[in-house]
Parts: sequence; C-alpha cells; structure tokens
Amino acid sequence: MQAGYQRVLRQIIRFKMVVIGLFIVSLGATGWLYLTVPTAFIPDEDQGYVMNIIQGPEGTTQEYTGEVIDQVDQKMLQIPGVDSTFSLGGVGFTGNIANSGISYITLKPWNERTVEESAQALLNSAYESTANISQASVFAINPPAIMGLGSVGGFVFQLQDRTGGDLNDLLHIKDALIARANQRPELQEVFSTFTANAPKKIIEIDRDRAKALQVDVNDILSTLQILIGSHYVNDFNAFNRTYRVYVQADSQFRSNPRDVEQLYMRSRAGEMIPLANLIKMTPTTGAQTVTHYNLFRSIEINGMAAPGYSSGQAIAAMEQIAAEVLPRTMGFEWSGISLEEISSSGQAPLIFGLGLIFVFLVLAAQYENFIDPLIIMLAVPLAILGALLAQSMRGLANDVYCQVGLVMLIGLASKNAILIVEFANQLREELSIAKAAMEAAIARLRPILMTALSTLIGIFPLMVATGAGSASCQSIGTAVFGGILVATFLSLFVVPVLYIVINTLRFYLPKITAELKTVYFKAPFGHFQELMSISRKK
Repeated sequence: MQAGYQRVLRQIIRFKMVVIGLFIVSLGATGWLYLTVPTAFIPDEDQGYVMNIIQGPEGTTQEYTGEVIDQVDQKMLQIPGVDSTFSLGGVGFTGNIANSGISYITLKPWNERTVEESAQALLNSAYESTANISQASVFAINPPAIMGLGSVGGFVFQLQDRTGGDLNDLLHIKDALIARANQRPELQEVFSTFTANAPKKIIEIDRDRAKALQVDVNDILSTLQILIGSHYVNDFNAFNRTYRVYVQADSQFRSNPRDVEQLYMRSRAGEMIPLANLIKMTPTTGAQTVTHYNLFRSIEINGMAAPGYSSGQAIAAMEQIAAEVLPRTMGFEWSGISLEEISSSGQAPLIFGLGLIFVFLVLAAQYENFIDPLIIMLAVPLAILGALLAQSMRGLANDVYCQVGLVMLIGLASKNAILIVEFANQLREELSIAKAAMEAAIARLRPILMTALSTLIGIFPLMVATGAGSASCQSIGTAVFGGILVATFLSLFVVPVLYIVINTLRFYLPKITAELKTVYFKAPFGHFQELMSISRKK
C-alpha cells in the first residue's frame, strides 16, 4: 500500500498547480453545498406516538365529538404498527371546546416495527384512513420535537391583523393562505382549528320588566351561570378520595337553547318568575375564542414539511406565500420551535468561525508561526465538503446536529494534517521541502489510516441508528462519517502539495522581495549619483 501511495503521490506532486486549482474548486463546491443543502433546526423524531386533532362542526355536542373520536380510533387501530389509542373529547389546545378532541396513538416498540411502520409513514397512513370521515376534520400530526416549544410538531405560523379590522377579513385571508399552502410541494397538512361560525345566543335582559317584577339583574345572571354553566360549591372526602361538588341543571334540561326559557327564579316578593319573561335570545355566530399574539389579533396556522423537504424550506415557502397573499394591514410572526429555528439560523457560521480561530491560535502558539497552522487548517474545508455531500446524498438537512458534527470535524480533520506537517518539519533539517513532504506523508500513511478507520467504525452505528433519537444520531453520524472519509482521502494528497507550495513561497518570497527592492530603489539612486557627478564637472 505504501509503495502504491508513493507512486501516486510522486505523480501528483509533479502537477502541483493542477492540485491547487482543484483545491480551489473544492472550496467553491463546499460553499455551494452549504448554501444548497436544506436547513432545519431539529429533525422530527419517531417518539413512539403521534396525535390526531379532531374538530367537529361548530355547535355540536361533546357526545357527537365522542362518536367521531371512536370512529377515528377504530381506523387507527387497523394501521400496522399501532399499539393502542387514548382519546379525550371536548378538549383542544386552545381550551375546553365541545366540538374538539385529541387522540394519542401509541405505536408498537421500535424493535417490533419496520421502516414502513415509522411515525412519519404512519402519519401518511392516518391521513389516508381518515380522509373519508365527513363528520369532522381530522389532522394527524407529530408531537413537538422539544416539549414546551409549541403544542404540535411542525411549524407554527401566527397570522396577525395589525390594524384591528373585521374578524371576517382575517378569516378569509386565513382560508386563502391555507389553500395556497396546501398546493405547495414543500408543505403538507397545513391547517388551523380557528373558526368564526360557532352558534351563539345574545341574551338581552329586559331591565324595566325585571324591576317591575322585583327581580335583581344579578340574580338573573347568577341563575344562568349556575344552571347552564355550573357553580363550584365545596369539596368532600369519601373512600379516601376528595370529590368536588358542582351545582348545575341536569343535561336534559340544558341540551337545547330553548331550555333557558323553561327556567324559573324567585323574585324579592317570593314569586317564581320564568326567565322567558325577563330575557330575549337572538341567534348569531362568531368565534369561540379570539387569540392575540404580540398584542395583535391572530390566528394560529400549523403545518409540516412534506417528505423530502426540510423545515427551513417549509418556513421559506410559507413566507413566500404570505408575501403574495397578505394585504398591507396584516402580517405574520413565527412562534414555538419555528421561532427558535429562525433565531438561531445565523449563529452556526459564527460558532464555526470561532472554532476555526480558536484552533488556529492554539496551533500558532504550538508552532510559533502562522504558516504551519495555515497549512493544517486548509484541510478543514475538505472535511466540510465530505460532510455536506454525505448529508445531501442521504436527503438529510443541515440541522443543529449536523452543525455540531461540523465543529467536531475541525479537530478531526486537523489531526491528519498535523501528523504530516509535524514530521515534515523534522525532516526539513536534512531534506528539501518536496522530499520532506513526500517522506512525511509516506511515513504517516499507516497511522492516519488506522486512526481514520477506527473513527469511521465507531461512527458507523450512528449512521444506521434506529429507535428513539435515531434521526438525531443519523444526522450527526452522517456528517462526521462523510467528513472524515473525504478529508482522510483527500488530505493524503492535498496536504503534501499545500506544504510544498506554501513553504516554497515562504522560502523564495523574501529573496524576490529583496530583488524587487534592488530594482526599484538602487537603480534610481544610481541614476541620481550619475547626475550629481555630471553637475560637479560642469
């Protein structure tokens, strides 16, 4: 192996300028890959469960929602890889709403599932299975990658009305935005649970009649609150448990809005007065809950990146759609994990640059010059090229874990170059620059290959990781594996050439500078002396 490497290296050193040109091209390729590889924050992990958000028509009861949830759960249990379901009716991420529900679908253990039964594949199957359910809207989503940053996985887009306009206008823009987003190939399952057509009753109290019948307005409101809403009384202990006591009319007496007119209350004179004589109910529609974000009225829109696209591409697509659809009176903000991704997007180059500077300064202090550290650090772009190329070939994004791998590669890629440069400097006392570089590379071939092979063997399980946290392991493992593989192969040929070229320039540059000084300074001075001698003769 060493003999073959020596023959190849000798031929490569003969074409040093070609190697330098290819090295410059690789620098450009590294920059191009860094700009083109999709960006992301944290990969969507298979956490062992997914969620379904069920939203029935406005005005439906919790019993109706429960029937739809049972239907959805039966369909989910028929999907391969699903172990069990746990559902809650009358509950939503914005509060307790009768027509909403959440279903948690627990998957089988990772070792009992195939790749076709992963969480992402199950989401696609759930979307197809529930598409024919007409009684409600069903959205299959991943849980948030980081608990506490949002209620669901994917991006969180806050549509804002910044001028306090009509709520219906905001609703129309929301519908148009979602319709356009679901047509983009980068996005899937873009939805919003916000609606403004919930049936309501406007209750007007006839205060004059209430006064004539000796009924207090506060008593009317209290009666409605207790019998229709509910009222907490106290707690009591029984059977080693604590129970709460609520007062409320039975469900059969409050299931219809007209049941309010059948309620009675006592006047100050002791007479039972029907509420129908004191109130007037007018039907209308509106939003159950109006949310605000950064003080502006807002509507939350959720969605996910389509398979083959990253969260960064999904965010860019939503921003492009917003620029085309939103009027001047409306805007948008990002929240949850999307906000964290945008906030941290510009920090990766800074951290990587600081890592390069720190390693360079340490090497400069070690070698007591700046030339040898420069040669060593020029091997780092080769590792970055391999890392980004591996990420691109596997369809992975440049996320936080990949960026951690890039920082690791600064030290791992420099290690091989240090072995060659250090030994070449020792041989420089007896050999020429080219001979010293060649002998150092040949002598250090076996240690470099042994350390690189051991590192690659240790990193390989991360590339093919399965189970919990596999997406994060695959991201950092692929980046480090590809970076070490490419950097080890290319640095064996590029570092000796860089050592020869840079040290040759370092050796001859002072002589060239001295000759230039002689040409530009001594010649005019000699011409001046000649003019002075002529003037003296005259």
